[in-house]
Amino acid sequence: MQKDAYTLIVEAIEAGAYKPGDRLVESELAERFGVSRTPVREALQRLETQSMLTRDGRSLIVATLDHNQLAELYAVRTELEGLAARLAARHATDEEVRVLESMVRDDMALLGGDPSALSRANRRFHKQIHLASHNRYLVQQLDLVHRSMALMAQTSFAAEGRDEVALAEHEAIVRAIAAHDGEAASQALRTHISRAFETRLRVEAGELKLR
Repeated sequence: MQKDAYTLIVEAIEAGAYKPGDRLVESELAERFGVSRTPVREALQRLETQSMLTRDGRSLIVATLDHNQLAELYAVRTELEGLAARLAARHATDEEVRVLESMVRDDMALLGGDPSALSRANRRFHKQIHLASHNRYLVQQLDLVHRSMALMAQTSFAAEGRDEVALAEHEAIVRAIAAHDGEAASQALRTHISRAFETRLRVEAGELKLR
């Protein structure tokens, strides 16, 4: 299925092709993605409405999250992700649990490697938990939250030592889901998000180095 202009632009931002502060030009995007300018214009308007883009004079640039916005985003993410884990523990099928377990095993091979690859694997892992919640409205809200996460210039997996700790946290989340322990699954995922936020703050404060 052919992707629309909106999806193509969002994926480019998520992949880091366009970073916070980068200017998005309608004609250049149309040429890059091989689409006409009208759907690109509509996509840019939609992204501006969703606060993914902001105005800089007459230009549209990829938005940058300030400290307060970052804290607000993580607060919402913590609550929604915790709910997703709780529901996944209740509704996940055996097949979905095995997929999560397989993801954790596969991601272990990425330890110490490219932080961007680990970040992509992390997004896949969280998306699988969202789907395992079997709640379409929650999945929609989490999609919006994770789209906004792309506005962070650097993944927390670039911080020294974060990758190994994060994957251990993933293991704990999956164990709780497999045991159908909603409370434990929710708490494990909330702890995971809290530590990711703390890592990001420590990087910003200069307490942690980036790989």
